[in-house]
Amino acid sequence: MEDVFERARGLFSAYDASLRALIPEAAELFDAHVHVGRDIDGFAAPYDDLLAFLRRDGARGAFAFCMDEPDRRPAFRAANDRTLAAAERSGGMLIPFVRLDLTEEPLEEAVRCLDRGARGIKLHPRAQRFQLNDERLAPIFALAAERRVPILIHGGRGLPPIAANLHGLMEANPEAQLIIAHCGIADLAALSEFFSGHRGVYFDTSVWSPIDVLDLFSRVPSEQVVYASDFPYGQQPGSLTLTVRTALAAGLTEPDLVDVLGGTALRIAAGEPPSEPGSPRGRATLEQPISFARIHHYLAMAIPLLWTRQADTIGVLGLALNACAERDGYMEARERIAELVACARDLWRTAGEAERDEERVELGRATFRLIHLADIIAVTAVIEPVSSPESAGVG
Repeated sequence: MEDVFERARGLFSAYDASLRALIPEAAELFDAHVHVGRDIDGFAAPYDDLLAFLRRDGARGAFAFCMDEPDRRPAFRAANDRTLAAAERSGGMLIPFVRLDLTEEPLEEAVRCLDRGARGIKLHPRAQRFQLNDERLAPIFALAAERRVPILIHGGRGLPPIAANLHGLMEANPEAQLIIAHCGIADLAALSEFFSGHRGVYFDTSVWSPIDVLDLFSRVPSEQVVYASDFPYGQQPGSLTLTVRTALAAGLTEPDLVDVLGGTALRIAAGEPPSEPGSPRGRATLEQPISFARIHHYLAMAIPLLWTRQADTIGVLGLALNACAERDGYMEARERIAELVACARDLWRTAGEAERDEERVELGRATFRLIHLADIIAVTAVIEPVSSPESAGVG
């Protein structure tokens, strides 16, 4: 097990190094979505781990909030207090957001924490089981507008359409600022119709699929997109690689990328007025060699198997590896994908043989990180140099 785990660590380190070459020198990294605490789902984000995660890439800071904590009742009060303490301990690196439960004095808890130094509000309609037409949201948005603090709201999986109700809340509170998490994939088309070009509304990039981020860049100006990892769910180098490579594939300029990676979020953190968005730079169609489309398809099939802790009985990673053998002019990219997938295959097999559940979980998460990197490369292959037919073995 240790041998294959060391291979994985070596690959992560190598991709850390190659990623730095893609990040503009002028970029100041700021992560718009991290957690600190422990979730009832078993994931944990201890303070020291979070700070190490941010410092490894030289991040200036992050918007931070608690998880769906075991002691979340009443009103996330204890967890919010821990977030405030972590922010104070970090010396300004963590910008604390207060997390609310609409069933337990949300307005009172928001005021309490904002008075104590919180600088944003976190809402999670899936975890806290509320709809966006809930009348208890109106005073929360009004408070955010009055205090000039952003609201970050879960916009990912597990939700019905949310765009129309969110639009109504923002129309009623034009001074409010909103960060829609996870690219707004729960309702991306409608959200972009309502909010593309809307000053003070942003989307964070904390998703697993590079296609979702490419779609976002095709619908929303880059001035409205902020880099986010969703730590501890998002890890490096995958989170940054996802944002950087999709931005380049979408045609963002270097100044655009500087803003996405931190400039825009730093202005939000500083309380500066929102800038006027331009036009979306991305394309509504995906350009991808067919072999890379096949690789992406097989890797996408692997993800739900991993998440549900199943073995690769279908052999999807073998299919992805076989697709890497095609000769289409992207030899270097295919070789890098093959190396990642081969290591993931071996890790996945090792996870099935692990005796302790903790080992299986750790190996499974490392396997996902490898597959995620491979998929990002496959989907964004257009930014790769194309080999000549001779060097690719064609002709």
